[in-house]
Amino acid sequence: MTTASDLPCLPLDSARWGELEHAYGHASDIPDLLRKLDSVPSAVGDQEPWFSLWSALAHQNDVYSASFAAVPHVVRALATAPLSADSTYFQFPAVVEAWRQEKQVPIPEDLQVAYSAALAALPGLVAQASAREWDGGFLACALSAVAAAKGFGNVAAAVLEMTPEVADEFTEWFFSR
Repeated sequence: MTTASDLPCLPLDSARWGELEHAYGHASDIPDLLRKLDSVPSAVGDQEPWFSLWSALAHQNDVYSASFAAVPHVVRALATAPLSADSTYFQFPAVVEAWRQEKQVPIPEDLQVAYSAALAALPGLVAQASAREWDGGFLACALSAVAAAKGFGNVAAAVLEMTPEVADEFTEWFFSR
């Protein structure tokens, strides 16, 4: 069984990155951004490398071939620090999978095994992160990651919006209809 820390990933020095696409063209710039995840940097605000990763790989409800190659790297970084990585490490793969399902974007055949293994690792990483303090935003991202990993992209997208404040409004609406 593959663990999250030994996920198969497209090597960052592979020429394949230059063949993959993101929102702005060829994805040959993505490996340098992914290398920066080794230190599990925060995504608070517009900090790099996260600002550029989101902009290129999950742009305006679209995902790209490079998005599927990046997800295993994000999950591998998350696996090194599930108790301290911020919610974006759960949110990013959940969003990629939710939008992939919504738009029916095909996963390149050579990336399918690594991408699927990364998604499959998310529930276990959520369980590991359960020992830490969670705020409403972290809760939404963690639950969304589990939903995406289990194939429920529409639930993953909805749960990302389900903060404790929104949950009260939703419950009121749901029971009043």
